[in-house]
Amino acid sequence: MLDDKDRILIGALRRNARESLVGLARSVGLSRSATQERMRRLERDGIIKAYTVELASEQDPAVRAMIAVTFDPGFRCRHVVPHLSGIPEVVACHSLTGSIDLMVIVACESNASLDRIRDAISAVPGVATATTHVILGTPLARG
Repeated sequence: MLDDKDRILIGALRRNARESLVGLARSVGLSRSATQERMRRLERDGIIKAYTVELASEQDPAVRAMIAVTFDPGFRCRHVVPHLSGIPEVVACHSLTGSIDLMVIVACESNASLDRIRDAISAVPGVATATTHVILGTPLARG
């Protein structure tokens, strides 16, 4: 269970994952060693899974899209996702409830690339439909 100090620490890391340990300790109001131990516990418990980099907008892929996938009868994620993992532009796959079985998140350099990727996804055995939704912007994103 997270306490207030954990939440403050996580918030500081979300703002800047490269913040120094001393700076993090100052934010949390703990000693450097207590903050370091708290971070180790959060990592060990799987609360903090990774530290990452957020690229400047000019480094962002030119095209980002969500491809809504439905499966043929009898197919499941375990049948389809292994094929998608071989497509480098596929950055995530989300299993869903409702009429869509899988939401595939794609980041690529052009609309032509997106078209090629969508065709590759559509050709995967078990994929019934693949409907592309281009992402225009991300007005809110949380770690």
